[in-house]
This record gives sequence, C-alpha cells and structure tokens, in this order.
Amino acid sequence: MGSTKLTVTRIFKHNPGVWSFFMAPAGDSRPEFTAGQVAVLEMGEYGSFYAAFASSPDETEYEFLIKRSSTSQAVSSLFDHQFRKDAMLKQIIGHGFPVDKYRGHDLVFVGMGTGLAPLRSALRHVFHSRDDYGRLIVLYGVRTIDDFCYQDEMADQWRHYGVELRQVISQPGDAEWSGPTGYVQSLLDHLIPELNNSVALVCGSSEMIEQTTGRLKMLGFAPEMILTNY
Repeated sequence: MGSTKLTVTRIFKHNPGVWSFFMAPAGDSRPEFTAGQVAVLEMGEYGSFYAAFASSPDETEYEFLIKRSSTSQAVSSLFDHQFRKDAMLKQIIGHGFPVDKYRGHDLVFVGMGTGLAPLRSALRHVFHSRDDYGRLIVLYGVRTIDDFCYQDEMADQWRHYGVELRQVISQPGDAEWSGPTGYVQSLLDHLIPELNNSVALVCGSSEMIEQTTGRLKMLGFAPEMILTNY
C-alpha cells in the first residue's frame, strides 16, 4: 500500500497517560484493515511508531489507543498541543484477528493495558453480527484502577451486546477496589471449564502472551484456537 495522510479529528483522554486519537484520511482513499491489525504511523521528522487499531474495520474513523511515551518523539508529538496533528499511515501489518472465521464459537478476549485496543477492534466488529457468535467474554487487566479505559462504553454498549467483562488490577495500592487482584491470566482458571467450542484472542506484553498461551494450553485449548494479532 502507498502512504495515506491522516488528520486527527478528535481526542479522548482516558487518563493522563493514555489517550484515544481518532484519525480520518485526508483524501478519498481509505485503506482497509482486518480487526486487530497494527498501523505504522509516521510523524514527519519525529519518526514512526506502531499503533494497533482500536476501532473496527466497519467504522469511518480510525481510532488508536496510545500510551504517552518519554522515549518516542513520534508519540510525544501527538500528545504535545504545539505540534500539528497530522500523521502518515505508512503500512498496515500483522494478521489481526480474523473473527469472521469463528462464527458459532464462544470468544474469549484476554488483554492487558493498551493491549485492549486490538481486542476492542475485533469485539466491535463482532457486534455487527452478534447473533452469529456464542458468548463474548473479556478479561482485562491493568496495573491500577486509574489505568482502565473505555469504562463508560463497557457499562453501556458492551453490556447491551451481552459482553461478560471481568477486570483485574495488579497493583491495587490504597484504591477502593473490591475485584480480583493479580495478573489477567489468573482469571482463566475459573472461566475455561464453563466454555464450549471457544476461541481465545490474546494481546499484551510478550511475557503476558507467553504465560497466557501456556495456561490456555494447559486448560485444553488447541494451539490453533489461541489467536494473537501479530
């Protein structure tokens, strides 16, 4: 694919360190992507970075859930109000989550931190044909209670579509949190025995993916039923 100029149309601040950037192509061309794929975005002289699509392929705007970085000038330029908010979409990489192939299955989404973004892309795509799938279960882990994103959407739209959401934090500190603590993969043990014909979609750090994949296999998942987006 050739490069496509994108313009930031709006920003939503989930917390001081994680914002959603909504972008639209400047021209008529709109590159297509598979839910969960990753964009290579270039910020002029500040270089490029990788960002997974958080929006579904069915939406008119692209959405990227981006964590503020002190090491990437390209990312910092997005968060800095002094810079123009244009980007070049250079490539779309990874195989994404081809959920259309798994109609009739229960889907288990396991995400950590901003790894939720490509899972949300797939989940929102599934909403367009919700009746074609079984149970939709999202396991979502973050460090602290302030790191959760999309809480209003989860309480409204996700609940409307029957999403079963289970959240966990690894560093509760002094927060008023009555839910489970630990890492997101720890939520699997009590869940998997309830499922039938299920497919797991996993996204997070390399260590988290490795540990989650290993635990899923121990719980009886066939390797081909454990999907990563990249």
